[in-house]
Amino acid sequence: MKRILSVSLGSSKRDKKVNVEILGEQFEVHRRGTDGDLRVFADLMVEADGVVDALCVGGANLALYWRGRRYPLRSFDRIGRRVKKTPVVDGSLIKNSLEREALLWVQERGIANLMSDKILVVCGVDRFGIAEELRRLGSPNVVFGDLMFDIGLPIALRFQTIDILAPLCLPLVCCLPFSWLYPTGHNQDEIKPKWEKWYHWADLVVGDFLIMRRHLPDELPDKVILTNTITEQDLEILRQRGVRAVVTTSLRVSGRSFGTNVLEGIVTVLADRPHDEITPQDCLELGRRMGWQPEVVELNV
Repeated sequence: MKRILSVSLGSSKRDKKVNVEILGEQFEVHRRGTDGDLRVFADLMVEADGVVDALCVGGANLALYWRGRRYPLRSFDRIGRRVKKTPVVDGSLIKNSLEREALLWVQERGIANLMSDKILVVCGVDRFGIAEELRRLGSPNVVFGDLMFDIGLPIALRFQTIDILAPLCLPLVCCLPFSWLYPTGHNQDEIKPKWEKWYHWADLVVGDFLIMRRHLPDELPDKVILTNTITEQDLEILRQRGVRAVVTTSLRVSGRSFGTNVLEGIVTVLADRPHDEITPQDCLELGRRMGWQPEVVELNV
């Protein structure tokens, strides 16, 4: 049996362990939350090194990306370098492959129109694959909320602006404490409405749900949300706000939903070669073999 451990900076209340069969391979998938404690996070990663088949970083990133450049987050880069035997993944390959595919899937089925809808990407350097796909398609109405949602500055970005700012700012941003950039631990349960103007402006809101969730307005009538793993409680929050539909990109196997980091861990094991040799095309092919496709939940039709 192959063992996948996802160590998350998120709440330990959502911990779970499941056994699933994927493409004839037996997997034990274990999620452990650390309630925002980076020391506990590091200890769990080091303890599991060489014991499990893939270590997955949950509720955090190893790095941020823009225009093909990788900007390591200092705290997690140090932890990653302490792990010597087991591959460490954070979902970046999935964001650069299956999430791009999900965007095209939404367009093909008429759930959103990427050439006319107004699109808010709450953090482009996190969902860099989706951002680059929108660039490739020539979507004209895209706003990135990186400075608003991550730094707290009331500045919406377009492609031209983020292209200039990313190489200047990301080396500095990646040195900040991660809790300044992303909700961790019990902070993930808080909702403090902010940036309502841009939520209301958008037809399609895209990105990591925990980033999106923490500033949700009280009303989001007729919006479409494209995001990652989401809970039944989260769906109810969106239903109450009038959201029309939610599209999730996570993998559902045997009734269980797995986030990008766990999905990348599964792909890494199935690919059966060094992680740095696995390509986005490999992820697409394995995803299709696993039966992956986005899941649509209609809330207020």
